[in-house]
Amino acid sequence: MAQRQERARGRELMPAKKRLACRDCLRVLNDKKAETCPSCGSASITDDWSGYIVIIHPQQSDVAKIMGINEPGQYALKVR
Repeated sequence: MAQRQERARGRELMPAKKRLACRDCLRVLNDKKAETCPSCGSASITDDWSGYIVIIHPQQSDVAKIMGINEPGQYALKVR
């Protein structure tokens, strides 16, 4: 259902298994060809990650506080 909503907004999401994740900030990237993380600027990008969480209100989220996340977005739970 969420993918339908994203398509309706004009944004096509890649399947999670084809996305990259930043090893430093755990952000999941929609650009398969990214060489640096647009969030933190790190060049440590990988396709070897698992688990997926979307943080909408990081200031109100206990999970975001535990993970050290300060910005809303899509994050990997485990990055290798």
